[in-house]
Amino acid sequence: MLWPEAVRRAVKLGADRELVGVYARRSELPRTLFRELIEGARSRLLFGGYTSYFVWLEVPNAAETIGAKAQAGADVRFLLGDPASPVTTSRDRIEATPLNLATRIAMTRAEISKSATPLAVRLSDRHVGMSVWVFDNDAIVATHIGGALGQDSVTLHFRRRETGGPFSRYLEHFDALWADAAAE
Repeated sequence: MLWPEAVRRAVKLGADRELVGVYARRSELPRTLFRELIEGARSRLLFGGYTSYFVWLEVPNAAETIGAKAQAGADVRFLLGDPASPVTTSRDRIEATPLNLATRIAMTRAEISKSATPLAVRLSDRHVGMSVWVFDNDAIVATHIGGALGQDSVTLHFRRRETGGPFSRYLEHFDALWADAAAE
């Protein structure tokens, strides 16, 4: 037997080869991961978080770095929650935090406006339950939990290894939401 059962269980095969890490909460991601992914990305930076507010807190000079990526020709897009949506209002009641979603979205928009290069922004309320951030061939996916804040979301890190794998599916998810979202 070429592949004994013990080896098959220990070696990632197929789609699960793309899974880099699983975190019980987004706040458990390595503190430098988003900075490293943003700085390392060359062709694609897709921010599909409802607010992506934490980016500005955790990544020094994020607006400048992201703007430079766009200036160099990278596809940079922000899919944010619609602050005027009833979904946003409902989610704010669930989260019950003083720094509500509309405020965090406004803060992200203010940070985006600091970029010397205009950045594409669209608004949607369809991704309130799952955030997807893509940096070239890495994707961070946060699946939101009931009444918890985004930082408490179960979070997965994928790296593209094959066509049609989980990375590709989450990229398709972002693209579908982007196509349906309202331009700002």
